[in-house]
Amino acid sequence: MTTSLSLPLPGGQALGQAGRRLAGLGLALLLPAAILYLWHLAAFHEWVTPLLLPAPATVLQALVDLHDSGDLWAHLGISLGRVGGGYLAGVALGLALGAAMGLSKTAEAYLMPSFKAISLVPVLGWLPLFIMLIGIEEGLKVLIIAKAVIVPVTINTVKGIRNIAPGHFEVARIYRFSPWQTLSRLIVPSALPSLATGLRLGLSNAWMALVAVELLAASEGVGFLMVHSRQLFQLDMVMASMVVIGVTGWLLDRLLQIVERRLLAWRVTAY
Repeated sequence: MTTSLSLPLPGGQALGQAGRRLAGLGLALLLPAAILYLWHLAAFHEWVTPLLLPAPATVLQALVDLHDSGDLWAHLGISLGRVGGGYLAGVALGLALGAAMGLSKTAEAYLMPSFKAISLVPVLGWLPLFIMLIGIEEGLKVLIIAKAVIVPVTINTVKGIRNIAPGHFEVARIYRFSPWQTLSRLIVPSALPSLATGLRLGLSNAWMALVAVELLAASEGVGFLMVHSRQLFQLDMVMASMVVIGVTGWLLDRLLQIVERRLLAWRVTAY
C-alpha cells in the first residue's frame, strides 16, 4: 500500500491570488464591455440618430483631439486644483468640528442640531446664496466643494471617536498622557478606519460638487467643457467630457483607497 503526499507548489498561493484578481477584474469589466457593445450596435444600426448618439469611435476621436490640442489637460488641471483646495479646506474644518463634537458632549449639544440642519440642505441649494455673497469667482467653487466635504468627514470623525472604548481613555489618564499623546497614540489609531471612510466619501462628494458648480458657474474646467460643448451641440465632446469626469473620479477614489490601506496597515502594525 502506497501513500501519496501532496505538497504545496512554490508560488501556488501567489498564483491563486493572481487568478482571483484577474477573475475579479474580468467581472468588473463585464458590464462596461456590454454597455460599450450595445452603444456600438445602436450607433452602427442608427437606432438613435447620430446627432444624439455619436459612435464610440467618434467619441474616442474627440478625446484624441482634446488631448492633442491641450484643452483636456488645461481644463482638467484647473478642475483638480479646485478640488484640491476645497477638499483640504473641507477636511480641516470637518476634522476640527468632528473632534469637538466627538470629545465633548457639551459641544455636541450646541453644534449638532445646527450641523444637521445645514447638512440637510443640498450643496447646490447654497449656490444662489453664495453667488450673491461672493460672486462666481474661484472662492465660490472652493466654498461649494468644502461644504460637500465637511459633512461626511465630520460625521465619520464623530463616529470614530465615539466608538473608542471609554476604558482606553482611563488607561491614558493613568499613564498621564499629554493631550498630544492621547491624540496621536489613542484617538487617531482607534478612529482611523472611520476617518478613512469619511475622507473617501468627502473626496467623492468634492468631485461631484466640482462638476456641478462648473456646469452652472464657471468659464474653465471639465464641467464647463461639457456644458460649452452642449451649447455648441458637439455631443461627441460632451460624451468625451463625461468619460474624462468618470475616469478621473474613479482614479481619485482608487488613489485614496491605496492611501487608506497603507494607513490601516500602519495601524495594525502599531498595535
